[in-house]
Amino acid sequence: MAQVPRLRPYFGPALLSYGFRPFFLLGPLWAGLAVLVWLPMFYGELSLTTAFAPLDWHVHEMLFGYVPAIVAGFLLTAIPNWTGRLPLQGGPLLGLVIAWLGGRIAVALSALIGWRIAALIDVGFLALLAAVVAREVFSGRNWRNLKIVALLSLLAIANAAFHLVAHFDGIAQVAARSGIAIVIVLIMVVGGRIVPSFTRNWLMRRGPGRLPAPFARIDEACLVMSGASLVLWLAKPDGIPTAAALLLAAILNGLRLARWAGERTLADRLVLVLHVGFAFVPVGFLLTALAAFGAVAPSAGIHAWTVGAIGTMTLAVMSRASLGHAGRRLQASPMLQAVYGLAVVAASARICAVFLPQWNITLLHIAAFAWAAAFLGFAAHYAPMLCSPKQLAAGNSA
Repeated sequence: MAQVPRLRPYFGPALLSYGFRPFFLLGPLWAGLAVLVWLPMFYGELSLTTAFAPLDWHVHEMLFGYVPAIVAGFLLTAIPNWTGRLPLQGGPLLGLVIAWLGGRIAVALSALIGWRIAALIDVGFLALLAAVVAREVFSGRNWRNLKIVALLSLLAIANAAFHLVAHFDGIAQVAARSGIAIVIVLIMVVGGRIVPSFTRNWLMRRGPGRLPAPFARIDEACLVMSGASLVLWLAKPDGIPTAAALLLAAILNGLRLARWAGERTLADRLVLVLHVGFAFVPVGFLLTALAAFGAVAPSAGIHAWTVGAIGTMTLAVMSRASLGHAGRRLQASPMLQAVYGLAVVAASARICAVFLPQWNITLLHIAAFAWAAAFLGFAAHYAPMLCSPKQLAAGNSA
């Protein structure tokens, strides 16, 4: 029997040959540039023609601008492996890219075109992505990944709520927390699959020693408890019940991470960074629990999740997936290791700014410039690879 081809014959630009290529280039570019735009907006030195307040624009473009681009790149690359179906290429992929770019432009010009039109264009990308993923999951009868479709749909709803609440109430705190919660659950679900898997694959080539534990009851309990604590946090971010639930979720996530043998991965930065990125998940739960007790400012936990977990994990996933699917060696170059280090510096500085008010402005600048350098550095380093045809000799997989 002839082998089913993994790719259609494709003769267009390499950038549109696979889902990770355009989104893993444009997403980091936007993440870095948007923070550089945010700094003068924060000081009142720059204004955009957006209907959002400056802080809402910053939050929205990180959470509902950058993150969906990376989620799209990851899913459009992973789903063919999950379902056995051919990947999205060429014109259909370009359509998704244009939909994402349209959302960024519409949000920036929403004061001119109207918030309703901007919301429709912006939310349309996530709705379209959810429809594409649902089609692939149903066509491939890959029922276990229906949870991904559900999370994408919830993220689209949270984005729509963000637009609505920002317009009618002037600030979209609850919608922002909803988006953060959904993305953190997505990291726990997908990260709980790829971190131990990639760690096991690498350690099996290293010889005898402890391996990541398989998915077990503690993982189920962690996901259930984390989800419940996030729902409580959305409904009532303060108080002892919320704090206790978040604290238990922090402990369970810490135990879950400890079961993945991360201490044995110091020699491989591509694997190690996955553990470092995921470590910000329990840190975020812990700091958010302390905020619910009234012990620290809420921004500490929020930035542990957003700058730390989301920022570092997305860089880790993008770098590894790009190397594997572009046919390159799975090895972190010195430049890539610097990118990882800058991301951790950005997260650490932003968290420390909450605890060191006398250094607040300095640490905020360090965090912003380290973030921008990490993501713009990633884009510059990976652009030649993402825009070039796959190399056939390396034989690596993501």
